[in-house]
Amino acid sequence: MARTIFAQNPEKYIPALAEALKKMPEFEVPEWALYAKTGVSRERPPASEDFWFIRSASILRQLYIRGVVGVGKLRTRYGSRKDRGGKPDKFFKSGGKIIRVILQQAEAAGLVEKVLRMQHGRRLTDKGRELLDSIDGAYENVINGNDWVVRNAPLNGQKDEDEQEDEIVAQEDEDVEESE
Repeated sequence: MARTIFAQNPEKYIPALAEALKKMPEFEVPEWALYAKTGVSRERPPASEDFWFIRSASILRQLYIRGVVGVGKLRTRYGSRKDRGGKPDKFFKSGGKIIRVILQQAEAAGLVEKVLRMQHGRRLTDKGRELLDSIDGAYENVINGNDWVVRNAPLNGQKDEDEQEDEIVAQEDEDVEESE
């Protein structure tokens, strides 16, 4: 089932993965997480009770899609614009503590490993890929090649057959109106 994650709807896949992570003893919500903001651009901590597991599932999905990813890239990915009152909004990265702890928990579960050669960051292990491939979220509409319409592109300003037929029909309509 390799590469099935790309065909799944993220809005349904991430909560399904979050439910699977809740069952793992390594993924545990720290006490301070209920009171910590996710970044300087936020005014309040997350209101959702499942925030920790949903963010964990989202981070694991990003690791699957992007390969080797560090905390800095993930901070940029989860950052947002800060409302600065009368001044223009400005983008700020998210906080790194939540991301770092989630990655450490994933390492303890054996889903993620550190990479210290060539690229620095973390990547999924085979166990992590198997877990993400085994989650069955809702698949997007499967693309069917029979539904495609193939047309020849016009060359150098030439009109295609449909445009020529439309012009012929329009001329016939004009001729009928003039004769009446």
